[in-house]
Amino acid sequence: MKKYTPSDLLYYFAGEKKVLLYVTISGLIYNVGMTLSPWFEGQLAQYVIDILGGERAPSAMLRLASLYLLTIMIVQGCRALKRLYVRHFANDISLAMKAILYRTLIHQETAKAGETEGSLMTRVVSDVDACVEGMRKFTTEVFDTGVVMVAYAALLFYYDWKLTFLVLLFPPIAYFIAGRLKKVVTDSARAGKESSGRLSDRTMDRIRNALTYRIFGEETAQDGIYETYLADYEKKTVRANLWGNTMEPLYEVIAMTGAFFIIVHGGRNVMGTGWASWDIAAFSAYLACFARLAVKASHAAHLFNAVQKAKVSWVRVRPYLKDIEETEQKVSPSATLSVSHVSFTYPGGDHPIYKDFNLEAKPGEFIGVTGEVASGKSTLGRTFLCEYPYEGTILYGGKRLGSEIDPIGTVGYMGHRPELFSGTIEDNICLGKPGDLDAVLKAVEMDKEISSFPDGIHTMIGEGGLRLSGGQQARVALARTLYHKRPLLILDDPFSAVDRKTEEEILTNIRPMLKDSIVILISHRLHFFKDFDRVVWISGDGSVEVLPHEELLSRNREYRRLWKMQHALAEGGDDK
Repeated sequence: MKKYTPSDLLYYFAGEKKVLLYVTISGLIYNVGMTLSPWFEGQLAQYVIDILGGERAPSAMLRLASLYLLTIMIVQGCRALKRLYVRHFANDISLAMKAILYRTLIHQETAKAGETEGSLMTRVVSDVDACVEGMRKFTTEVFDTGVVMVAYAALLFYYDWKLTFLVLLFPPIAYFIAGRLKKVVTDSARAGKESSGRLSDRTMDRIRNALTYRIFGEETAQDGIYETYLADYEKKTVRANLWGNTMEPLYEVIAMTGAFFIIVHGGRNVMGTGWASWDIAAFSAYLACFARLAVKASHAAHLFNAVQKAKVSWVRVRPYLKDIEETEQKVSPSATLSVSHVSFTYPGGDHPIYKDFNLEAKPGEFIGVTGEVASGKSTLGRTFLCEYPYEGTILYGGKRLGSEIDPIGTVGYMGHRPELFSGTIEDNICLGKPGDLDAVLKAVEMDKEISSFPDGIHTMIGEGGLRLSGGQQARVALARTLYHKRPLLILDDPFSAVDRKTEEEILTNIRPMLKDSIVILISHRLHFFKDFDRVVWISGDGSVEVLPHEELLSRNREYRRLWKMQHALAEGGDDK
């Protein structure tokens, strides 16, 4: 039996077998039961005629109506259950797909420095939503359209097979037109998605660089450029919606054309001169049944176009749905980190960013990293992600990081630029992993602030977290790193956007949480380094010193100068 992977659409259906079983049972009962409505309606019409003719008593109508009501209640109850399970199915798939997506993009974040991962995440999550909606519609309409159409068709053939062959010629025409429009619908949907992405990028650029444009007198020019992107988005979105939504009435008109032949030939059947012998009940039931089938046929053609649009999103999101395990590596809780004579040079570079880096650390230790401006502090932190080859050896638990043990699941990383996407606070922290956020929100001093938001952790933060302050963005990113705690954590300037008091409170909070992890914290703010186990200093020439704070203070003139300068500023009241 074939094993499906996250890049296979059937992977998600296969993972929801139990829910789909419930959908199937309730869907079959509901949709087969729907064929009883035309039959009851025909019988009710016949009963009216019989009562007026004195052939039946009014009580017979009451009994029939009561039975009809009971049947409808059962059928609609199954419909409610089917919808509940379909929604359950869609929610499960959305969570599963986003969890895989988050893991993949986190992996890519460590592999592609300089990308706008938050913007990428926003666009791809939007594609996931569109794809899941298409899967939901497909699953729904398999029963609400496919099964019920077969049931209606069977009832029509029961009443008059010759007439049924005639009237069922028209729904396929609607399908044919939908098929002919496939390329138009797909192309317009793709163009709309691409235009939306360009507008999103331009919007973020306009917000981030607003001050620069204002200072250099570029606001008017940039406004003109933005209006061009906006106009393109409006035009292409209208076109996509036009082809996607306005064709349904045409499909319905085409499918309903068969009603003309029912009136003509059905009337002959009632008069006894047609292909079958009908009474009023049969005529009414047949006409009602066909009307329902025609509407469902038009919906099916519309669904065909909707699935084509969802296919565009699936093609865009599929490359990001990779089978990356987010399991922590099986290493001893007391595993140590051993860095021996490590030097790093970017591929194609002429000289190392830093050289001869040596470090020994064990769980519970905090290692501070600082240095001169542009000395390679962030590069040193990212070395543990094994993006590029390095000289020397990095061992964790006695195994070489990157070859014998995968950084994914071992190394947690928070970059100096928080990568947030346009979702909720909860989404940005959990990344599809269920659990309680209270502990990490308290640890980063965000619990009270978030509780004051109208939607709490479900607050939408906008692309890149633009609805949050810089300090809030950094703390959400730190909360995410703590929530997905790893044995080795790299924190790159996690407190740069918060005041000193908050910084000290956060550091006090997180130290007990990270007693089983080795923490390498990169910062240009040195006042808390005195409490760390060791400090890594990177000089402008790339040389690296690793010493306890007091020893480094006495031996390294530049470190001592920075320490005294920051201490003097703090004493003067500037806690930044």
